[in-house]
Amino acid sequence: MLSFWRKFNSKLPQRWIMAVMACLALTNAYTMRISLSLAITDMVASKESSSNDTSSDDTCPSIDSTSSSTSTGGTYEWDEYTQGVILSSFFWGYIVTQIPGGILADKFGGKYTLGLGILSTAIFTLLTPLVVEKFDSTGLIVLRVLMGFGEGTTFPALNALIAQWSPPQERSKIGTLVMTGTQVGTILGNAVTGVLIEYSSIGWPIVFYVYGGVSVLWFIVWTLVCFSGPETHPFISDTERKYIMDSMNEQTRKQTRSIPWRHMATSTPLWALLVGKFGHDWGFFTMVTDLPLYMSNVLKFSITSNGLLTAIPYVAMWILSNISSVYADWLIKRGKMSTTNVRKTFTTVGSVGPAIFLVAASYAGCDRIVVVILFVIGMGLMGPFYPGLMVNGVDLSPNYSGTMMAMMTAVGAVDGMLAPYLIGILTPNQTLVEWRTIFWITFVVLLVANLVVLIWVDGEVQYWNDLGNHQSQGRKDLEKKFKPSESSGDPESKAVT
Repeated sequence: MLSFWRKFNSKLPQRWIMAVMACLALTNAYTMRISLSLAITDMVASKESSSNDTSSDDTCPSIDSTSSSTSTGGTYEWDEYTQGVILSSFFWGYIVTQIPGGILADKFGGKYTLGLGILSTAIFTLLTPLVVEKFDSTGLIVLRVLMGFGEGTTFPALNALIAQWSPPQERSKIGTLVMTGTQVGTILGNAVTGVLIEYSSIGWPIVFYVYGGVSVLWFIVWTLVCFSGPETHPFISDTERKYIMDSMNEQTRKQTRSIPWRHMATSTPLWALLVGKFGHDWGFFTMVTDLPLYMSNVLKFSITSNGLLTAIPYVAMWILSNISSVYADWLIKRGKMSTTNVRKTFTTVGSVGPAIFLVAASYAGCDRIVVVILFVIGMGLMGPFYPGLMVNGVDLSPNYSGTMMAMMTAVGAVDGMLAPYLIGILTPNQTLVEWRTIFWITFVVLLVANLVVLIWVDGEVQYWNDLGNHQSQGRKDLEKKFKPSESSGDPESKAVT
């Protein structure tokens, strides 16, 4: 059976098999990560609202006058602050394993760095109902930290895989296909979660059993059909292997030495990339972790409607990210725009657009249709960020792409910790005015970060990508840095420090 599968699989383009499976890895990672944002609205005991359903400037009326329109609530007495801590705790562990995950992926490949991280997260997800029942919020916080530990290797490993499997002319498409797993996971994690909770006899625990079980199945398939690179793949066709290897430039496939931390730390394009990632992820995690709370506590949607309506903005984001990635590759391949300008332009669309429409949604008040439309447009416009800045780490340094993605996601993890915590503090009463402040903060962060991107982001391979290679693009820059000691000895031996 296995030999038949390998023979059949060898006829398929393995770089796209890898891309689809990697996309599903992110899908599973995000369903496990964000499903709690909606499930928590069913776990927490609901607050009794006043009997009258009249709205004020700060509150919206219930959609139904019947009391069970929104979720009847659970049994756990967690206030807004505690909920904020719970939702942010995942990122406490997530940030710790970013850099180690990137180093492991760069040195040993992305296959098991990614696979084992997803598997560990799946196990902790399956344990969630039991832990919450036994240890309440404290146990859930500890478990979410452990989930973060496991999932922290995901993006570094994926970036290393993209660097090994994607020819430069296909990098935007493959990279975007992989990274849109975040949107697919967010869509499913919201839409399916609401339906599961509504129609399951056991309530919110079903969510963690389903997502954890599916992720374990993914790990089994992943270990059988995917590998870290084309040179180690046992049943890739010779034609595809040659195509990938030949199309990679020398910097992409070069055997690397120790990570050039000092040069990376002084790289302006790298810092611009990190600032841009911080801005995007602040907006993204604000919506991913807390939009279900806004839909439930402010707009008073039922849990099923909450899940489905929260998912729609990410459907738009997924569609636009894939369309824009094809357009980005076309612009680069045809020479219409430089890689640098493509990255800056698409990042700007993915930052300024959401900033404007999210703030506009906060001024639409209780007009639920208008609010949802504005959220859909705003989050949809985040899509071009993926062929913009999300693949820029591979542009700058294919050899250290795993480590760079670790740095990017570590920065994003800071957003994941701060945003839910800040929202919990600033929205104790869950009113429109309190949430409007949150959206204005998001507006400022997105625009300031994008300004940095416009000034300093670069789309070309940096000199430190391969310090030991005489033919690297930045050799002259490197020699200038070491000019005082150039007069004696072998210059190459001094270039590698």
